[in-house]
Amino acid sequence: MKPIYTFKNQLLAIGIALMSFAVKAQDVPFNCDFNAYLFQYNDVYAIDLASGNSYQVAEDVTPGNINATAYNPADGFIWGSLSSPTKSIVKIGKDFSTTTYYIDELPSSNRYVGDISSAGVYYLKGGGTSYYKIDLNPESENYTQYQSTETLSQNISIHDWAFNSVDGQLYAVEKNTNILYRINPETGVVSALGVVPIISGLTYTYGAVYFDNEGRFYISANQTGTIYAIQAVQDLNGINVIESNLFAFGPSSSSNDGARCPTAPVLQEICDNGIDDDGDGLIDCEDPSCSGFGLCDVIETSISSSNSGGLESNSRLSEQINARNFKRAKTGYKFNAARAKRVSKTTSYAKSNLDSGFTLQDFVPLTSINEDEAIEASPSDLIGITNATEIYAVDYMKNNSSVASVLALKTENGVYEHTKYICDRLLGGELITVNTIEINEQQFIKSIIKNEDGTYEFVLSLSAKVVNDEANFAIESHWNLGQYEENVTFYNFQIWSNTIDDLYILGQEVLNLLDIEKPITSYNNSTPPTVFVRKGSYTNGALDLQIVNTNGTESVTLDAGYRVTETEDFGNLNSTINLNGNYITNVSVDTGNLFDIGFRIGDGIATPDDLFMSDGPWGIDASQEGTVVGLYNVTTNDYSFDSTSFPIERNVELNATISTYVAAYRALTPRFKAVDVTDYSSFQLSAKGTGNLEITFVKESITNWEEQYKATIVLTNEFQEYTINIEDLQNNSDNEVELNDVVTIVFTMVAENGITVSKEMHLSNLRFSETSALSVIDYSTDKNLLKVSPNPMTTHATVTFSANYSELVQFVIYDQTGKVVYTAEHKVTSGANSINVNRDNLSSGLYFCKIISNQFDFETFKLIVK
Repeated sequence: MKPIYTFKNQLLAIGIALMSFAVKAQDVPFNCDFNAYLFQYNDVYAIDLASGNSYQVAEDVTPGNINATAYNPADGFIWGSLSSPTKSIVKIGKDFSTTTYYIDELPSSNRYVGDISSAGVYYLKGGGTSYYKIDLNPESENYTQYQSTETLSQNISIHDWAFNSVDGQLYAVEKNTNILYRINPETGVVSALGVVPIISGLTYTYGAVYFDNEGRFYISANQTGTIYAIQAVQDLNGINVIESNLFAFGPSSSSNDGARCPTAPVLQEICDNGIDDDGDGLIDCEDPSCSGFGLCDVIETSISSSNSGGLESNSRLSEQINARNFKRAKTGYKFNAARAKRVSKTTSYAKSNLDSGFTLQDFVPLTSINEDEAIEASPSDLIGITNATEIYAVDYMKNNSSVASVLALKTENGVYEHTKYICDRLLGGELITVNTIEINEQQFIKSIIKNEDGTYEFVLSLSAKVVNDEANFAIESHWNLGQYEENVTFYNFQIWSNTIDDLYILGQEVLNLLDIEKPITSYNNSTPPTVFVRKGSYTNGALDLQIVNTNGTESVTLDAGYRVTETEDFGNLNSTINLNGNYITNVSVDTGNLFDIGFRIGDGIATPDDLFMSDGPWGIDASQEGTVVGLYNVTTNDYSFDSTSFPIERNVELNATISTYVAAYRALTPRFKAVDVTDYSSFQLSAKGTGNLEITFVKESITNWEEQYKATIVLTNEFQEYTINIEDLQNNSDNEVELNDVVTIVFTMVAENGITVSKEMHLSNLRFSETSALSVIDYSTDKNLLKVSPNPMTTHATVTFSANYSELVQFVIYDQTGKVVYTAEHKVTSGANSINVNRDNLSSGLYFCKIISNQFDFETFKLIVK
């Protein structure tokens, strides 16, 4: 556990020049540890530059704010400049106890830039060109004494500087111009080395800067917390190219300064060796510090559309979400960005609408990130299944690719109950880091998500509510949804982008647009969790989790609610997870069989982390008029699946009275993501029920339902094992079956001729298998003996074939769209068999005929009707 620090600074005297005051700190130096220390006001944070993660190590260490902090190589302590008492500097020990010294020659304020040379001389400055030198070498007779006031050769707008131990020079980056400067500490000569390429065009303040032992210069942007690295600055001459790169995503900060031992190394990720070299849990191109190096792409990729967002599952809505996604799949819905409505500024943009009232559209930014175009992508089908009553969403496009999205939702009974980061981590995504971003002088939680496809999204959520008799907005932003005020109307904004800079701009513009409509009078924002799950999965009755522990916590508790199946009640699970202070811990939590689980981990002090995981759910389509479901139940599997199979967990039973159809369906993933099952040759299940059961394998790439691949089996009163060869699936084309993008499997029972009937299905032990059904040839039955004559037929035809076993088969005729137009049962005996086919109401055309058997694999044949 991290130690508890207490304030030990005590004032002894004041007003006497060159006199020190306060209780002397314990002489415990930092002695060049590897941490970077970020001072914000009078609190202290330790930052791991390799990962960007930080945690608070001390608070309220002095009465006044600390700035211009610096590590002193001459004594191993950290020093800083205090706002109160005035004209004072402070010595800080490793236990964060302090000793304060009064320096009469210092100005009363405006001291926020500082660092200490290897000789122990403190170089302190604020705005303007003047800087002050103070002797902090404990071996000097002038220890803690003012030396001189010097002048820079030019005025530069900088907010921190640092000594490079390689060449003994000071370095800083100027705000707005982003020019890297070298400052000779003895002469004050300022040399411009050029614009730092990685931050060109940005307008951030770089209030905390650090060096490592190789002369690598790290600068942290106050507003976003992004840490950039500038390589080997001692080799720059103002002409050669500055090599710079994104390094890590740290916390935002203000009234801040950084201190670090300049001779301590910073672990570097080698981007092509398959090893986590810097210990942050990210390997090679996964690591932000490898962005743009070697084969690693720059972290600027296409992101998910807002049309598919906003519906990350929770336990209340997993079935409704499944139904929404099934409806999209069944109707062939696909969001088409090329055909979407283009959105442009109107004359009312960024203007108050007090007379006419505002809409969600009034708070959505336009042209802020210099997008090529903005398109409306509102997922209107969220209304009715979530607590959103109004929705408006925009995707921002550059080079025909979505680079950012804003999803705005109005809710009237509390905050919108879905956030992007809750679910994705247990569905193939990863939470790379979570910390803060500062917008309009307020800290919000930002998270960085790595999606299953390798793309990155920078995510921010905030909500606004009307207060003060509808005169103002108040802003809330929390990691845990339970922290929002209940039973009030919220205007919710989920923002995600492929760069942190666009996220910052969009978040700032949303707040500005809200403030124009109703001035923002208050903020209620929470801190991010310090212990969080980076990624996880559910496998064989256990949750496998990777936990990131940024503050050295020894253990956390896990509190969970779970369901074994979709139709079961909730159970509870509690567990203690030992982290032993490690930064990354991989753990397995035994849960038993699960359908879904929502859980929280936390140390009882900091903000806890909340997650939800659901398996691909079962659902029923009972939407047709006259359909009455008598039983719908999902039960657990007790079947031992082969290790080479793709199991469909949980069994289903359904009975209903219908006059059209009823269907059960099973999504292969909780988010209706497509799954490639081309490695499997068959689909197997155990089933019983009434009549025909049509099984449809819904491919994401097919939008016309009639073109989906199907098979039909005949259910009986007793459970039977069924094996459906993938190659035998049929649709209305002659294309070869390729199940490379299956999103769901649908099991449909139909009432023939519109007559009301009772239908029943019991399905269990479903799986894709590498084993094929034994064919007619395998049973020494010659497929060539299956013949139809006459063909073409006029009034009737006869199908002849042979079989080795007796059974009940189904004879099915499909039209060219794949629709079943005729079906009949036939008793097959061992030996020669025949089926008589009458034309009846069949119109002229081409048909496909299939004998559906549990024992044989009969080929589909064509029948032409004149």
